[in-house]
Amino acid sequence: MLRGVRRWTPGARAFSTAPAPSPATRTTVPVAHLAPLPASLPESGYTVTPPVQPWPRRLTARSLSRLLVRAPSPDDAVLALRHALFQASPPLPPSLPVFAAALARLSRAAASDADAAARLLGPVLSLLRAARLPAFSDRPFLPLLRALRPLPSLRLFLSLPSFNSHPSVRSFNALLHSLVSARRLLLAAALFRAARAKLYITPNLVSCNILLKGLVGIGDLDAALEVLDEMTGWGIVPDVVTYTTVLTAYCGKGDLEGAQKLFDDIVASGRRPDVTMYTVLIDGYCLRGKLQDAARIMDEMEAAGVQPNDITYSVVIEACCKEGKSAEARDLMREMLGAGYVPDTPLCAKVVDVLCQDGKALEANEMWRWMAKKSVPPDNAVTSTLIYWLCKSGMVQEARKLFDELERGFTPSMLTYNSLILGLCDNGELQEAGKVWDDMVERRYEPNAMTYEAFIKGFCKMGKSNEGAALFKEMVAKGCTPSKFIYQVLVDSLSDDTVCAIVEAAALSGQGFLDGETWEIFIRKVVDTNETWKQHLDLALNM
Repeated sequence: MLRGVRRWTPGARAFSTAPAPSPATRTTVPVAHLAPLPASLPESGYTVTPPVQPWPRRLTARSLSRLLVRAPSPDDAVLALRHALFQASPPLPPSLPVFAAALARLSRAAASDADAAARLLGPVLSLLRAARLPAFSDRPFLPLLRALRPLPSLRLFLSLPSFNSHPSVRSFNALLHSLVSARRLLLAAALFRAARAKLYITPNLVSCNILLKGLVGIGDLDAALEVLDEMTGWGIVPDVVTYTTVLTAYCGKGDLEGAQKLFDDIVASGRRPDVTMYTVLIDGYCLRGKLQDAARIMDEMEAAGVQPNDITYSVVIEACCKEGKSAEARDLMREMLGAGYVPDTPLCAKVVDVLCQDGKALEANEMWRWMAKKSVPPDNAVTSTLIYWLCKSGMVQEARKLFDELERGFTPSMLTYNSLILGLCDNGELQEAGKVWDDMVERRYEPNAMTYEAFIKGFCKMGKSNEGAALFKEMVAKGCTPSKFIYQVLVDSLSDDTVCAIVEAAALSGQGFLDGETWEIFIRKVVDTNETWKQHLDLALNM
């Protein structure tokens, strides 16, 4: 902000204790009148504080441009521009580099706050119009035209001649980008059609691709195909981007027959599809569960000398996991890693999970270790899945080893602890599970319902149902909500008297742990199943 104008006395320091001048001798200038006053201020005796610090020691077009681009906020940039043109001593003559820098700063601001940028754009454009610069290209306006919202972008585009800058196909494409990004497709299409006759601009290949992207984005395949058909009449030759965009529309609609026909026509015309185009078609088949067709396209791609990229591999691997094809997912993951690509952690988790679900926990463990060597970052979700399945498969030592390796790298999550405890308890390793419990508590994790239920299930499985009942009472006392499953486990393992104690503990907890379904589990235990137990159940629940 401008900090005002003050009279100063030669030799006086800023913090002098000298008495202030009398009202009769004090000179003041209202801040509101600073803009039109520079020419009327005395040549010496007044100072105007620059609104941005540090201010260039020597004010030039180059130093001011750097300051505007780096200004802390767009408001500061506009104030600095006004100060340099009006309040600086001497004022800086207006020039294109300075205004280009101001426009660049506003375009950066528009990315996060389009309304603020549009508000500040008016004063800058007024200054630019008043400067009457020699004719210049529309290049300084391109970032703003892309970043602004549709209507401000359109107004700016139409006002370019007033700044002595004439629109070109570049600024037209920037405007189209703004319209398409905001999904103003009707307005974009209308401007596209009127470009030659009304705007005296001939759209080019980039214009067509921008419009096609917008049409495909809203799923209007028919309109996209119409544009594709008309391009030849306009003298515009479609490129790989054009065809990939339309191919995406076919696949998005699920029209794989149309997508394959377009792809075959592209190849027959002598054009060479790139990896992106192949991947779009492969993804279309994968989304419909047609893995054989996806594999066929992948083979054709490699035969044509086009190597799959990380996206290609990820698309097919994810489809294999979805279809439960663990061996294919494993082989493709190895191929992907061998090609030097590093898969993201969620994809690794899916491969590990499908291998474990298929009873291949040891293979999954080896795969994960190979992934870790290839710089895939450690992940609690993946290791939790592996630890559980290794324990479930009887490979307790491997699970414990994996846990210890994870623990050396970073603190395991509660999920990881619970997975190891659950796996150990399912395998009857209650003593080892107890050690993990102690380690978890030492790290200040509070046992939750999953932790308690793993031990309760383990105790009941080992014939130690009384220990399981005691742990259940501790669980409900701490407010952990039991699942219906654990109620059933206890009922199946305990005597009638102990079941009653369990019911009493749950009822006295005051947490609402007992509902109709839970009561049914207990009543089935105590009511003779040869009698009409449903009548007894209804009677008990309606009391």
